[in-house]
Amino acid sequence: MKFNATLPAALLLCFFIFANTAFAQKNTIDPKRWNAHWINVPGPAPDYQVCLLRKVVNLESKPASYKVFVSGDNRYKLYVNGHLVSVGPARSDFYFWNYETVDLAFYLVAGKNVISAVVANEGSWKPAAQMSYGTGFILQGATAAEEEVNTNKSWKCLRDTAYTPLPVELVYSYYVAGPGELVSMNHQPKNWQSAGFNDATWPQANQMAVGGPKGQMSFNDGWMLVPSPIAAREMIPQRLKVMRCATGINLPSTFPSEQNPVTIPANTKATILLDQTYLTNAYPTIIFSKGKDAGISMSYAEGLYIIEPGNKNWRAQERKGNRNEIEGKRFVGRKDSLISDGSDKQEFTPFNWRTYRYLQLVIETKDEPLLINDIYGTATGYPFQYKAEFESENKQLDTILQIGWHTAKLCSWETYMDCPYYEQLQYVGDTRIQAMVSYYDSGDDKLGRNAITLLDHSRLAEGITQSRYPTAIPQQIPTFSLWWIAMINDYYMYRNDNSFVADKLPGVEQVLNFFGKYQQPDGSLKNAPYWEFTDWANGKCWDAGVAPVGADGNSSVLDMQLLWAYQTAAGLENALGSKEFAAKYQKLAEQLKQTIRSKYWVATRGLYADRPEKDVFSQHANALAILSGVATPEQAKTISGKLLTDTSLVQASIYFKYYVYQALVKTGMGNDYVNWLDIWRQNIKMGMTTWAEMSDISASRSDCHAWGSSPNIEFFRTVLGIETAAPGFKKVKIEPHLGVLTHIGGSIPHPAGTVSARYDKQGSNWKIAISLPSGTPGSLVWKGKIYPLKPGENNLTL
Repeated sequence: MKFNATLPAALLLCFFIFANTAFAQKNTIDPKRWNAHWINVPGPAPDYQVCLLRKVVNLESKPASYKVFVSGDNRYKLYVNGHLVSVGPARSDFYFWNYETVDLAFYLVAGKNVISAVVANEGSWKPAAQMSYGTGFILQGATAAEEEVNTNKSWKCLRDTAYTPLPVELVYSYYVAGPGELVSMNHQPKNWQSAGFNDATWPQANQMAVGGPKGQMSFNDGWMLVPSPIAAREMIPQRLKVMRCATGINLPSTFPSEQNPVTIPANTKATILLDQTYLTNAYPTIIFSKGKDAGISMSYAEGLYIIEPGNKNWRAQERKGNRNEIEGKRFVGRKDSLISDGSDKQEFTPFNWRTYRYLQLVIETKDEPLLINDIYGTATGYPFQYKAEFESENKQLDTILQIGWHTAKLCSWETYMDCPYYEQLQYVGDTRIQAMVSYYDSGDDKLGRNAITLLDHSRLAEGITQSRYPTAIPQQIPTFSLWWIAMINDYYMYRNDNSFVADKLPGVEQVLNFFGKYQQPDGSLKNAPYWEFTDWANGKCWDAGVAPVGADGNSSVLDMQLLWAYQTAAGLENALGSKEFAAKYQKLAEQLKQTIRSKYWVATRGLYADRPEKDVFSQHANALAILSGVATPEQAKTISGKLLTDTSLVQASIYFKYYVYQALVKTGMGNDYVNWLDIWRQNIKMGMTTWAEMSDISASRSDCHAWGSSPNIEFFRTVLGIETAAPGFKKVKIEPHLGVLTHIGGSIPHPAGTVSARYDKQGSNWKIAISLPSGTPGSLVWKGKIYPLKPGENNLTL
């Protein structure tokens, strides 16, 4: 994305700093000798609060480097001379509380400088993904030269009373992503971040515990500090694109795509619907002047809701229809509200970013006109770079890839997120697919590593991981703990870090021990506890995403997933851990495989049933039967023919199609992959710019769920055929499934470089060009025949 020249210069510089301060997170001082203290505002602390902190520093000259470590609770924004330089900390838990490393030198000057911070604690209103010990801020100089800025009583502070939390009113849904903000500009201090501001009446900061790096203190008061393992989040200027409608006022057609001030007359109510034209995660900013006591609200929505007069069914009221359409619809969404103090160039940016395609402005002026100087956004997220390439004669595939990557980006911030609007939680089921998208499309594995590690930290005393983490609201989905084992194996096969994988094997053992408590003598699970979620599927005996369970407490879907986990764990232990554990898991797997075959196979249907009663059948059970090896080769061939044609099977949602399609590819049907993309084509027809959470697109709660981005894996793994053939991707297998495509090529990042493949049909022959990284051999599987590939360029005519 190019910078827009009409944005304020300070904002462009803000992006420059963010883009260039993602330092390797290494302490440069003895971590035992942190001298900075956690600080906050003295006095009784309200549940929800915004704290302002500042420190004046005099420098003889502008330094070439001035690195500091910084953290806060819940969230902080760090400024130098009024310029935003860092936002954090990256979400985690108390035992691994992240701090960022930031170089302040770019904005420092010779003479007086103001280092300042805004710390927000949303208290009981905070997002479910946000943990909190209590309001606090800490800044520690990286070396003795920077320790003059250490947080202690020399810092001044003030509680900003302008802020009040604003409840979020939505159509029926599960929403846990934090409140809106109600801000009275009358109560905000002016120019408090400037060097000329008089802070004599501000109290000294309340000095709490000395900063405690994890493992280096005899005690830690709340936060065990660790360097953030991920890169600084990107901050990219982004203008709102289109005004779709306005009532109560006439506005120029260029508003808001161009920075042209507009006036809202006195005693006017104006409602303005703005369209970004695509979903975004951004910090919206509005700059306005005059308009004493005017009210301004900014509301945010992924899509508008169809008006259903007289229909009291909440499901009907939740329908959005085509996201491009606004006629006959109502706006419902998270909202921020402001009260103008009548001064010039008042500026508001919410403390946390917002997710929106549509932004609705409602302005009610009193006796004085209000001037909107500007309104724009600053997009944010994890700084993934798209490094894959894909090109074919089917241009719709390009569109699917672009939407999938945009969806994956919006669901990546300080952790992976199931969705940015409603929850912002890192669920294992979503995250496994998201991490694979990252490996194939970007090659950046930091967020994937971080996810595996955080989920390992989340494990309960019973052994399983939490279903999502970090979170202040614990939740258990034991099946997601099994997908966590699969995540570890994915990392083992596609990245090159055996020590990282080996470190996670004790956690794998604990997860499997948990399931062992609920296995019967024949190996099958009985009455496994908690929420045994499989998929948001609709069908007989499916309940809240849980596959059917028999009267005896058995479920083939659970048994097959456990079997697959045993097989995966056996392979990991055999390669990196205990041969004894490997043998144990393999024995348990073999027993469970035989039990599943005898308990659930229905020969007359040529399918595996969902439960021992053999009365309900799903794509889920039969896909897992193929992937886990339960199905014999003959059974697998029969099943694969039914997975797509037997409409009596409970159908997988856009999420679980990831596994259904892998099963079909395994049975030799991969040449049809591009014909299986109807749900993604339906999303496009519905005006989606990201993939919906549910297969019922019109009524999907969330418009952005990256578990639907699996084509961003399979276009490379299945269609181009680029697959790992050894741990660490040290060997490459190329087995394309081109279907009707005749000219197609692409590449993916690889731990040792790049893998590319190109296929061009010329008459009855194919020209094939494959490039492998140095030191990485491979093989091409073409129509059942294997051709060896050497590192470097390989050109074949077949």
